[in-house]
Amino acid sequence: MQDGVAENGTAALVEPYLDRCGHVTTNTGISFVDPADLRRHVGELDSHGFQVHVHGLGDRSVREALDALEGTNPDHRHHIAHLQLVHPEDVGRFAALGVAANIQALWACNDDQMTELTLPFLGAERAGRQYPFADLHRAGARLVAGSDWPVSTPDPLAGIHTAVHRTAYGEPAPAGTEPFLPEQALPIEVAFAAYTSGSAWVNRRDDAGRIAVGAVADLAVLDADPFRAPDEIGAARVRSTWIDGECVFEA
Repeated sequence: MQDGVAENGTAALVEPYLDRCGHVTTNTGISFVDPADLRRHVGELDSHGFQVHVHGLGDRSVREALDALEGTNPDHRHHIAHLQLVHPEDVGRFAALGVAANIQALWACNDDQMTELTLPFLGAERAGRQYPFADLHRAGARLVAGSDWPVSTPDPLAGIHTAVHRTAYGEPAPAGTEPFLPEQALPIEVAFAAYTSGSAWVNRRDDAGRIAVGAVADLAVLDADPFRAPDEIGAARVRSTWIDGECVFEA
């Protein structure tokens, strides 16, 4: 865990936070591990075959994590999670280093936490490049996805809906707001892949997360086709769940 969260000023930033009046402060957040120590620890873990997962929320912590992962073995499937802010200079480094971008898409929307506790303290330019999922995808990064439960719902359909629309399904945004940075929305097939084959890959389950000959029949059957009704992804419900070809749940 390399930093905290933006809402309380502990996410590690390249440039300082602003105060509520828009003035620059002296606070740049907290790097929980000294960057030099992080490089040493990550290198040692990598040399022993460990997979490294780093909580990186601010752009400085993401950069420090990428610096630490430079030169490690991409076959170990290292990944950086959350990625609320990624400096533009670092977007292309994920693909170059073979580091996966582990996203929690549900957070990429306009809500009270964003409008009251985040936007005023980042400033317009920095606030305008939050959760850059599309930029990472276009730059060739491998996208994998999770929920960060119990911080937020484990429902992957809720996360996929927000990844595609940059709004939370069924929860009206604050009055007068639009989808959150819609240019960073993901194509529906990319969002579903991040939450299926992507999450299987990062868990070293090359036999799962896809429908193919030889893959395990771990399946969730929905009550609607989200590809035909993408505006209703968040409304879809699981009709049945199958593990190794056996039905273990049926609604």
